[in-house]
Amino acid sequence: MILLYIDPGTGSALFSIIIGIAATFYFLSRALIIKFKTFFFRTSISSIKNESSKYVIYNEGIQYWNLFKPVLEEFENNKTELLYLTSTADDPAFYKEWNYIKINYIGEGNKAFMYLNFLSAQIVVMTTPGLDVYQLKRVKFIKHYSYVFHCTTDGTRHKMFNLDYFDSIILTGDYQGEYIRIFEKIRGLPEKTLFTAGCSYLDEYAIKIKQIPIEENPPFTVLVSPSWGASGLLALYGEKLLDPIINSNFRIIIRPHPQSKTSEKLMLDRLQELYKNRNNVFWDFERENIYSLHKADIMISDFSGIIFDYLFLCDKPVLYANYDFDPTPYDADDLDCELWQFKVLKEAGLKIGENDFNNITDIIKNVSDNENMAKARRTAKEIAWQYQGQAGKRIYEFMTGLQLNG
Repeated sequence: MILLYIDPGTGSALFSIIIGIAATFYFLSRALIIKFKTFFFRTSISSIKNESSKYVIYNEGIQYWNLFKPVLEEFENNKTELLYLTSTADDPAFYKEWNYIKINYIGEGNKAFMYLNFLSAQIVVMTTPGLDVYQLKRVKFIKHYSYVFHCTTDGTRHKMFNLDYFDSIILTGDYQGEYIRIFEKIRGLPEKTLFTAGCSYLDEYAIKIKQIPIEENPPFTVLVSPSWGASGLLALYGEKLLDPIINSNFRIIIRPHPQSKTSEKLMLDRLQELYKNRNNVFWDFERENIYSLHKADIMISDFSGIIFDYLFLCDKPVLYANYDFDPTPYDADDLDCELWQFKVLKEAGLKIGENDFNNITDIIKNVSDNENMAKARRTAKEIAWQYQGQAGKRIYEFMTGLQLNG
């Protein structure tokens, strides 16, 4: 028998060498895998560079279909080719016949961003913020990036810097541009192109809501439609607010924010279980909000953008709950002035606090939709939703009229 002896120093050195070789092999293997994936991904999307992709729209989710639908129809009607990229496998665009619209499903999340990072186009319009901040990077094959507002609020509740690196912003109302200019000055950014188009999804909803059949002898209906997160109505108050309303004779529609289904599932599950035997409680998780808006006689919310959909489309009163809005992670943190939407709520809505919950039924019955509130709604609508009925046409004209070098 031959015994081999390795002294501790040599053994330690050999062990380090083996570990080093194994680690090197591991990381080289990972690098090769990534290179192969990148190569095959480039190959799979290389055909897009041979397509007519001068004009591109990227839709990150089915909730934005009504925003882009009028724009696609303008391209189609004007016989102008457009590449429509979507992260929704069952996007409604697939179920329409197009002659000039090319549709590609590009997956979700990082897969979609990788696709976009290899894209070649003159202009790309999207609702996805965070260009050059997160995974979505500027690439030299795209000459112009444009962000389109998908709400009529002032846009200051975007995460910090999320709109800073777009070349242009498409607005629903001129007033939104005032905030963009403030951030540019504060952060030393070059001025973007600002273009006011109006609000295409509200244009669509305005048509659809008129086509909804009117109920015969409907009960008085309260729509509870909050935002999500710690400051959201349901998370903050829950049954403290809901119990007194549900114990009334009102029909109650609870429409949580879509993000709540993911981020606040436990809370929603608990509330649904709590009220499952109440015949006057209905939960609305539909993609489009207009059916609940149409039924509602009054809305209770917090700081959700759906308030303005309701004010502008239905012209009815809103109660909004007292809340503490923390601007820290948002662009709003760079401002020392009151946000536009909060000013409007003070004039067009009625503020309620936790002390009012026990009397909420009486408040709802007696809320005075006075002329001052109605006037505030009309004024806000004129400011935030300009060019009503024309947004699709105006976005088309902006995209096709943009002068780019090269």
